[in-house]
Amino acid sequence: MDAIRIRALSKTYGGKRAVNDFAMNVPQGSIYGFVGKNGAGKSTVMKMIAGLAAPNGGEIELFGNLAGERTAGVRRIGALVENPGLLPHMSAFDNLMTQSLALGVAGPTAVCHDLLAQVGLDTAGRKRVGGFSLGMKQRLGIALALVGGPDLLLLDEPLNGLDPQAARAMRNYLVQLNQRRGITIVVSSHVLDQLERMCTHYGVIANGRMVREMTAEQVRSECGDSLTVRTADTATALAILEERLHADPADPVRFSAEPDGSITISGGFDPADVSRILHETNQEVLELSAQSRDMEDYFVALMDGVRARDGRAHDIAEGSR
Repeated sequence: MDAIRIRALSKTYGGKRAVNDFAMNVPQGSIYGFVGKNGAGKSTVMKMIAGLAAPNGGEIELFGNLAGERTAGVRRIGALVENPGLLPHMSAFDNLMTQSLALGVAGPTAVCHDLLAQVGLDTAGRKRVGGFSLGMKQRLGIALALVGGPDLLLLDEPLNGLDPQAARAMRNYLVQLNQRRGITIVVSSHVLDQLERMCTHYGVIANGRMVREMTAEQVRSECGDSLTVRTADTATALAILEERLHADPADPVRFSAEPDGSITISGGFDPADVSRILHETNQEVLELSAQSRDMEDYFVALMDGVRARDGRAHDIAEGSR
């Protein structure tokens, strides 16, 4: 069963459609990386899933519960969307206690102390939140999202403001929550190398629509090395390679005829085999060059709606492109 299943979701603000015909499937027990540029609609989608914003149309299903039946599903959600809802004049502990009492958590004192320790704020529990750094507020926000023992966590930029060591600790903590307690986690982040280290599934959103969903294995396969082939007769070379180039069925060879007349080969292939086949079939080779594409290139290409090839997108930060 999917923890989240969304169909034809839409949301309009001030006459502008922020989310349009959006679809999403988050498998239960997964860590789902939600990737998109600034204004793509990530936060809006998360708010609607958490019941913090009402959609204008479409359907959200949580743990098998639809529309009017969603109350039970919403109660199983912990959310940190945009800025943590903290009371700055109160201590970190008192913020957690307020949330725990509101949710009717049993043994709230022990629960709050435990959560502070889990997010690395045990020594700052009695300090006023107004004096916290951004990273400390993010960690407290995650602790608040965990009050009540949710089955689904929605985390919007949870690594924002954390130094590398703290980000690594938080990433490991989220993986432990997923693996030991079976919590499904939807997490957005611009730090793609952090997502790569923990996500089992991905969804890419652009202009309020889901561009593509895929598993981590699919991303790794499609982010591998590729080979550009240019010959005097592209159509013939492509037909020959498709017929004669074989690989492991678990990692199939993929071919793409490019607008510039070249052929891009990716997947489980050996460049030496490509060269040998073209030589044996007397193809006039004009170019045979290898490229490497990392995860940033891949996701930027999906968000831009184009196929990423040469070059590297250096900055995926929202608003930077």
